[in-house]
Amino acid sequence: MTEVALLKTLLDKDFYELHKGIRCPDKIFTKDVRKVKQTLDYAMQKYDQGLSLADLEALFYASNKTLTTSSKEQYHKIFKKMASSSALNNEVATEVISRLFQQQVGEEVANIGFDFVNGTQTTLEPLRQLVDKYKDDFTPSSKLYYEDMSLESIWADNVNETKWKFNIPTLRRRVEGVTGGHFVVVGARPNTGKTSFHASIIASPHGFAEQGARCLVLCNEEPPKIVRARYSCAGTGMILKEQEANPSKANMKYAKVKPNISLVDSTGEEMSWVETAIKTDKPDIVILDMGHKFAARTSDKTDVYLKDAAIHARNLAKQYNCVIFWMTQLSASAEGLATPDQSMIEGSRTGLAAEADLMILIAKNRVVEGAEMEDEERHLNIAKNKISGFHGRITCQLAGDIAQYTA
Repeated sequence: MTEVALLKTLLDKDFYELHKGIRCPDKIFTKDVRKVKQTLDYAMQKYDQGLSLADLEALFYASNKTLTTSSKEQYHKIFKKMASSSALNNEVATEVISRLFQQQVGEEVANIGFDFVNGTQTTLEPLRQLVDKYKDDFTPSSKLYYEDMSLESIWADNVNETKWKFNIPTLRRRVEGVTGGHFVVVGARPNTGKTSFHASIIASPHGFAEQGARCLVLCNEEPPKIVRARYSCAGTGMILKEQEANPSKANMKYAKVKPNISLVDSTGEEMSWVETAIKTDKPDIVILDMGHKFAARTSDKTDVYLKDAAIHARNLAKQYNCVIFWMTQLSASAEGLATPDQSMIEGSRTGLAAEADLMILIAKNRVVEGAEMEDEERHLNIAKNKISGFHGRITCQLAGDIAQYTA
């Protein structure tokens, strides 16, 4: 029934023109239906209009006057089936043609392979000819989803471009926030404040969690108990001893953010596992701490497999409408610099930077010899910014004991 329904769909001139010739070869039909298809091809070439079923049947019998009685009976059944069937939806018919066409080409390729196995074919020329014949004529089975190009839609998207706001005032003035689909790279030298940075923008006052974002933290470097402690300090504004001494106060503050924060020990996991975690949790914000440790070793070259993992992460952000923060190390060349640049990302060339919508490189001042306390000043270097366009250095303060970044 599928064959005759497809044949009936091809009676429409516009649809036929999209699929004529090699795109819908006779070979995809069985023997008897193929003969009717050949009459349809002849009629479509001769007459500049679509056909009715009666037109096709009349032309068929007029062109095949020598049919035997049994053959006539067989074709009568085919036309009867066509009359009782409905034409296919154009999109469905296109997919049916695509699948039948690919099946037919696959059989031709298999026959060539069979000849190679049996030794009756000793050159790749038949395969090359087959590829040349069909390479431009596969009917795609995928569907295009066109973007809404109206001004109203563009304005609405612009409003949502910064759905989740940064809670560091100096940063927010330059990059207001992020939204689903964004891929953000955050880099720093060791002991600069990477973990405190994501704990602060999520759990401290007016952070993503308090704004209502569901936040998933996947940590594979520091032990989870250390990361959890940073989040509790950022969320309460109290060090652990103060929390223990004032449990009611600590719980009251932490209750504002705790329901929206999930933390998972992800040691040894790769990006395929990250995708499963995102599909399961359905977060708005995802922290990969550290991003490069989720990269599967797909190559001997570090920059190649980091780029592969970054592309995967960016695609996940778009596919699942979440913001992904990729935390990473900066190389030794960034040590002591207040203004590191994207070339200083450990192990990466341009692959990771190329995928980022926003890149924040955190730096601190050079250690002063003899200083009793570490300088709390931090510099957020916006090395790439597709969101607001600002590039430059933003200064803020890190209260390391409570994991909070402030202006």
